[in-house]
Amino acid sequence: MKQQANLIRAGQVIEHDGRRWTVLKQQIISPGKGGAFIQVEMRDLKTGNKTNERWRTADTVERLMTEEKEYTYSYTDGANIVLMDQETYEEAHIPLALLGDAAAFLQDNMKVTVDLVEGDPVAVHLPATVVLEVVEADPVVKGQTAASSYKPAKLSNGVKTSVPPFIETGEKIVVRTEDASYVERAKGWGKRPDGTAPFPPYDGDGECGAACRQAPAA
Repeated sequence: MKQQANLIRAGQVIEHDGRRWTVLKQQIISPGKGGAFIQVEMRDLKTGNKTNERWRTADTVERLMTEEKEYTYSYTDGANIVLMDQETYEEAHIPLALLGDAAAFLQDNMKVTVDLVEGDPVAVHLPATVVLEVVEADPVVKGQTAASSYKPAKLSNGVKTSVPPFIETGEKIVVRTEDASYVERAKGWGKRPDGTAPFPPYDGDGECGAACRQAPAA
């Protein structure tokens, strides 16, 4: 169906120059002179090649309607991910390239949504956030607060991000799968009331869960 170019959004599938493309990013640019235009980064669904196109915001593009289907991630097999249909339990092999950088956030038994056009997969959507462990981070500096500048950190999946100064190596945090940005400290991961190292599941209100109480003192 036809839609105005200014309505293009990441994840949509459009037809352009006789080929099908999935939209990766879009940005409306308003130059000092002339009308605004939208710049779109998109990937060719057949070849996997990326390109950038510009349209005037009043232009129209052909958007392809997609069908959503939920799967469970099983494992990665070379250039494909293997998903299980939650209704039929049949396996589906989906090109890993459809995930782009988000592939690093795949986890065992994760529920994912696949967009299909006439039965062909065109995009894979992960949950908005995941919980990962911080495996590298600068030590906490006394006097720093949450308002201080964020510091670099490395997650257990190898992805680099930025975290508040109070986050330490070994803690688990919630991050967005879209851009690997920090959301919050994962529930149950924080300092004990006596200030010793984090141990799950500390509930954060001054009491530790059963596992915490049974843990040896740090």
